[in-house]
Amino acid sequence: MKPQRLLFIDRDGTLIEEPADEQIDAFEKLKFVKGVFKNLAFIRRNLDFRFVMVSNQDGLGTPSFPEETFWPVHNFVLQTLEGEGITFDDIKIDPHFPSDHHPNRKPGTGMLKEYLCNDAYDLAGSFVIGDRDTDRQLAENLGCQALILNGEDMTWEKIAEILFAGERIAEVRRTTKETDIHVRLNLDGTGKCDIQTGLGFFDHMLEQIGKHGMMDLTIHTRGDLHVDEHHTIEDTALALGTCLDKALGSKRGIERYGFCLPMDDCLCQVALDFGGRPWLVWDATFQRERIGDVPTEMFLHFFKSLSDAARMNLNIKAEGINEHHKIEGIFKALARSLRMAVRRDVEHFELPSTKGML
Repeated sequence: MKPQRLLFIDRDGTLIEEPADEQIDAFEKLKFVKGVFKNLAFIRRNLDFRFVMVSNQDGLGTPSFPEETFWPVHNFVLQTLEGEGITFDDIKIDPHFPSDHHPNRKPGTGMLKEYLCNDAYDLAGSFVIGDRDTDRQLAENLGCQALILNGEDMTWEKIAEILFAGERIAEVRRTTKETDIHVRLNLDGTGKCDIQTGLGFFDHMLEQIGKHGMMDLTIHTRGDLHVDEHHTIEDTALALGTCLDKALGSKRGIERYGFCLPMDDCLCQVALDFGGRPWLVWDATFQRERIGDVPTEMFLHFFKSLSDAARMNLNIKAEGINEHHKIEGIFKALARSLRMAVRRDVEHFELPSTKGML
């Protein structure tokens, strides 16, 4: 029998919003976290996780927090969730004070001994869902993965997407006699970038892809710049394109198509299609031989290599006077187009093609 995966779900701050005094001891304090009903019901309905609520309730059972004020609110929360198709298979509540380092208290695993060292459960494939560092630490102590709500990039919508369709992270290492390149890409990131190619202006342009595409992007390139810039730029594009293609995986549920934007005097348009057929249409000219430390002739070559490796159709057009603005506008438009095209809808998790394949 396949081991059971688990979702260890915090209560306060994860299912219901946490008030300033951190005690849900009255109905007037009760407010559910945005998106919890729709998305947790989706997870319950479509996936096979065992739901385990794990919650610290500081001071429960003391005069300042009597049990008779806690349980009616708690039971109302459970009944409301159940009305939306969300039930819990197990509930673990620890009543110790913050100063009490009892092993039952998160991030301790004392309440969860039955799930540890038990072949019936797949802890590596399980998750802790919470809103605090203690939830992240609990995941580490259990040997699980952590999904920490923050109301920005990690919402209940994103959690449902990750649990249903998986994370879209890819890594590529490309080594030749001319270049040594490491690229790591998270399509569902927050725009964090670590770009080092040896070419300052090229780094600046690649950073636009991560920042405006809301992708976490690491690119480390060591190239034969003593020869010229060609191999560094071309091979970086090939590695990045391959990483994009890998991260997209089956492409189920993606928008597929993607945007034009102005930048001061320039208008830049990048339309793309992740249809699996590489093609580049390039309508941009430059009067300067170089922008920063990059030859302008290499921009066409970069996007051609990117299109080939990512197996995407790219149509690029730019007009304007300032050459720096023109190429930066292209990279920003590419980023926004990527962001649009890779957006995923798990409730319509189908290939965006009448052919049935991409």
